Amino acid sequence: MKNKILIFGNGFIGERLQKEWQCDITSRRIGSCTDAEEEIKKFKPRVVINCIGFTGGKNVDGCELEKDKTLNANTFVPLILAEVCLRNKIKFVHISSGCIYHYDYAKQKPISENNLPDFFDLFYSRSKIYSERALDILSEKYGVLTVRIRIPMDDRPNPKNIIDKLVRYGKVIDVPNSITYIPDFVKALRHLISRDARGIYNVVNKGGLRYPELMKIYKQYVPGFRYEVIPYKKLKLVRTNLIMSVSKLEKTGFKVRRIQDVLEECIKNYTAYTA
Repeated sequence: MKNKILIFGNGFIGERLQKEWQCDITSRRIGSCTDAEEEIKKFKPRVVINCIGFTGGKNVDGCELEKDKTLNANTFVPLILAEVCLRNKIKFVHISSGCIYHYDYAKQKPISENNLPDFFDLFYSRSKIYSERALDILSEKYGVLTVRIRIPMDDRPNPKNIIDKLVRYGKVIDVPNSITYIPDFVKALRHLISRDARGIYNVVNKGGLRYPELMKIYKQYVPGFRYEVIPYKKLKLVRTNLIMSVSKLEKTGFKVRRIQDVLEECIKNYTAYTA
């Protein structure tokens, strides 16, 4: 990319972006502004992307057991990085989450960026809301961009990839959900950075995915695979299920593909990696 980028956080999203763009990445633990300042001086970026986050290890329920770790990674670190970028006149991009809303499929339209987050049932969601609200205020005056992704689906294996998770579980629910297809996310993020976009953007694919749709296509490529569709209530887990609007992203000129239109491409590439 034209702008020199530094990524904080070498997890799933951070490493994926680094491989695509061949930009700088750091795994440094950020506990203070001094930590962040030292990395800024070392790499001299024009854009910082924060991919640091804690999702609880196995799943978000782990955040309930490690609240300090969750709060530090998901709330304090983004604010520290934003402050240091502000001081150094560097654009700051924060990778956030769409799992911050209650949603009524029967009554609500897809959730836009104007809807205030209201899902405080999980500590993971609360920690994301804390940082997002503060960064949104900063974006009114400074170069701060918050990008919400949701249930990342990639065309290559990774333990954080929803395909890996569903194949491992072998049991799926049948509820439509917004999904972020990572190859499209990479392009959308490049587009938003090039336009110096500010504020909050939902970066998901259009429409909602029902997991049985995905598993049906996966089974075409892996005939021996077996899966079971189970009622959502049977999971007995506190989770968000929702559809997010992509109107704001589309208004920037970025073409957002329907989630159903990427499934074949995704599974074909994914199974080629695992063959």
